Amino acid sequence: MTDRLSGRLSAAVDALPLSPGLRVVEIGCGPGAAAREIARRVGPRGAVLGIDRSAHAIATARSTQADRLPWLSFQRAEIEEFVASHHARFDIAIALRVGVLDGRHPDRSSSALQCIADLLTPAGRLYVDGGCPLREVDLTGYR
Repeated sequence: MTDRLSGRLSAAVDALPLSPGLRVVEIGCGPGAAAREIARRVGPRGAVLGIDRSAHAIATARSTQADRLPWLSFQRAEIEEFVASHHARFDIAIALRVGVLDGRHPDRSSSALQCIADLLTPAGRLYVDGGCPLREVDLTGYR
């Protein structure tokens, strides 16, 4: 079964520099449609982690995931408090409509950006909405 992505999600996933074997984290994954499509594109040599602060969203993502893509997992977490120590580092992070990254919660954006930088490999890249359709966030000050 393939998810029917909205035009916005489809454009965002298409804009990512994905290739087989990459490790990707989606921040604010909601019910997981984009994370599942990303997992299909990186394949079984890659890994995808979807995180969301909503327990309901994670439960929905897990229930629709079943065991179809074993390299895809979901975890309830707030990015500004997420600890990466038990995860291998990711090559790409994507965040769409995430309040701590789009200006809605500026008091927490610095801690969120630090956590994201810690999640990524030294060459890892963060993409957020607001470009055409994405823009890359410079994490130099957080590394």
